[in-house]
Amino acid sequence: MRILLTTTSYQDTPGKHHDLLAASGFDVVRARGPLDEAQMLELIGKEGPFDGTLNGDDAFTAKVIDALGPQLKVLAKYGIGLDSIDVPYATSKKIPVLFTPGVNHTTVAEHAFGLMIGVSKHFWPHTRAVKAGQWKRITGIELAGKTLGVIGMGRIGKEVIKRGLAFDMKPIAFDAYWDDAFATEHGVTKAASAEAVLEAADVVSLHMPLTDETENFINADRIAKMKDGAIVINTARGGLIDEAAVAEACRSGKLYGYGGDVLVHEPIKAPHPFMDVDNILLTPHVGSRTLESVERQAVRATLNVVNFLKGDSDFIQANKF
Repeated sequence: MRILLTTTSYQDTPGKHHDLLAASGFDVVRARGPLDEAQMLELIGKEGPFDGTLNGDDAFTAKVIDALGPQLKVLAKYGIGLDSIDVPYATSKKIPVLFTPGVNHTTVAEHAFGLMIGVSKHFWPHTRAVKAGQWKRITGIELAGKTLGVIGMGRIGKEVIKRGLAFDMKPIAFDAYWDDAFATEHGVTKAASAEAVLEAADVVSLHMPLTDETENFINADRIAKMKDGAIVINTARGGLIDEAAVAEACRSGKLYGYGGDVLVHEPIKAPHPFMDVDNILLTPHVGSRTLESVERQAVRATLNVVNFLKGDSDFIQANKF
């Protein structure tokens, strides 16, 4: 069996996932992702074919899936979000798409809260000034007493709510699949819609999947309906926001700030509307990249692809035939 491994945090982080993959006996071809469609096609042309993949956020478009050829048996995503994979096309070709739910919710929730604190206390301009030998101080705001709006009350959203409660924040949330037991236990107000969360919250944390319906969800029109001085946190997908609109709202003061771990196009390329805006705090898609989370995620992804290709039923499949 030949496996294409492209996810960098998997390769760069030590752990037992390396031993599991080595013990499989598979022929592993390594590349450094995330790779776009052109890069994937070039790689497949040089190194293919493959029986399976262990991939991150590489572009698995219909063209790429076709290029992988009839030998391809499975796509194993190292992670949860599947927007970089044309899942409907893979499903039409009867190719299973595997993923790793339930392994990184603690880590991502911690990262989201770190961004909240960093934005509210102006960590970025303060750090830059101090290291430059300056003593420029900006007055921040407290999170205590603020309304925390969570859009997408799945595993990560729930963990963010728990941390918000520890900071004396008041949670309001929206999710299409509402967990009434959790909401009752933690005093979460149920919003009538995602838009209603935006209008009520002082801090909004996005935990939605990226779909045609949610693309550019945070746009100029919706920002206009938000509270003056609200904060937006995005550890989900860059495409959930209109980057130009968010940058303008941060410049004007309509938004107090924005904290993001994701971009529409990664890595960032100049010129970019975020680059000269001090109340925008960015990290390079590392919300789930901790030693603990990487090992959990990598072990699950490895077991997924190895077990599937060896005929074991212990794997987690996202698409159904």
